[in-house]
Amino acid sequence: MADPKQLSQDAHDRLQAELDDLTTRGRIDIARKIETARELGDLSENGDYHAAKEEQGKMEGRIMHLEGTLEDCIIVAAPAATDTVSMGNVVTIRYEGDSDTEQYLVGSIEERREGVTVMSSESPLGGALLGAKVGETVSYQAPGGMLAVEIVAIEV
Repeated sequence: MADPKQLSQDAHDRLQAELDDLTTRGRIDIARKIETARELGDLSENGDYHAAKEEQGKMEGRIMHLEGTLEDCIIVAAPAATDTVSMGNVVTIRYEGDSDTEQYLVGSIEERREGVTVMSSESPLGGALLGAKVGETVSYQAPGGMLAVEIVAIEV
């Protein structure tokens, strides 16, 4: 069994609201679409029916994913301090030898925020960043060899 996902309270609440919506309104809406498509006749050549059934399958898959995530998660407190990188921080980094910066949220994809790419703390770079401070340079093993990045900023 996989390790439990770490979620902030905000992400947990957002996922729970999505699950509640899909298991109520979502299932009712898709049932209506399927019923409307059935009324059109021959199901073997009914594109609307097949599209609605495919949508239903995707929605049920998302419901199962949400249920599994919420059932087996640990709610962690949002990072309070910004002196070291921890789960949930947005980190601005600069690759060694590069003048451009990149910004990442370190944590689970479920923690995503608008305009910020999520980096798993279990990835080589994500793991190297954890515990680092602004101004420090950390190295990690990438597929093309060792890379080094400087931590430029840490935000909550």
